[in-house]
Amino acid sequence: MVLKLQFKGGAEVPLEVEGIRPDLLRGETVAEIEKQDVFHGNVKVPLAEFFTLSGDPSDGQHEWEGDLDGVHWIGAGMQEGTIHLQSSAGRHIGSEMSGGQITVEGDASDWVGAEMKGGLIIVKGRAGHLVGSAYRGSARGMTGGTILVHGDVGNEIGHSMRRGLLAVGGDTGDLIGFNMLAGTILVWGESGIRHGAGMKRGTIGFMGDHRPGVLVSFKRGCRFRPGAIMLILKYIERLEFPVPDASWDADYELFHGDMLEGGRGEMLLKVTD
Repeated sequence: MVLKLQFKGGAEVPLEVEGIRPDLLRGETVAEIEKQDVFHGNVKVPLAEFFTLSGDPSDGQHEWEGDLDGVHWIGAGMQEGTIHLQSSAGRHIGSEMSGGQITVEGDASDWVGAEMKGGLIIVKGRAGHLVGSAYRGSARGMTGGTILVHGDVGNEIGHSMRRGLLAVGGDTGDLIGFNMLAGTILVWGESGIRHGAGMKRGTIGFMGDHRPGVLVSFKRGCRFRPGAIMLILKYIERLEFPVPDASWDADYELFHGDMLEGGRGEMLLKVTD
């Protein structure tokens, strides 16, 4: 069975629910889970003060319902199981997770999958800034797993990303892949400026018709059709990510950079002529 968590509302300040996750609660009873501490602002309160619980946690499946915009840290650090959010939710969804799957039917706020190590996050709406990124002062962002955002995202996605896959179906802000160490970022919508600044390795692919400006510290390589990208497209399409038909037969221009960091990174821009 599924453990259902229905938000009652009434939270005057943000709720932080770190620790309410499938891998930690699989062996608990509903009554025991209701007593778990969460933070209402800086005050500890039992989970049952703001959520009505029903079902069975033993299968490792959680379903969250209600207006969760002010509920943060859902699925942070999870190692296995599934979390299904029926609406939009707050910051830090799936941050530092190493396994399992989180699906958000609505929008998500900032820091989705920050410093994620493994697993799968699917956001069917929009997401905020710093998706798959490093926390301030940390050397590495996302080091594994997959993040798929069907809609728009904000700035600095993939900041200091080390491994993994991040795909965005909509528009993005500035500084995609800033200080990127490795991994793959694919974007289909329009984007801002200064992408790949400081990147050392990895791939940033602009898969749509929008061609952002390329920093002068990148050097053009060639025009080709990358076979590895086609394998990634097949993978995310199996996960029901909407891959446009035009992506399958497109050529791409390859740029090497950031040359200030050795020039081993790759930026791909879809050829539109």
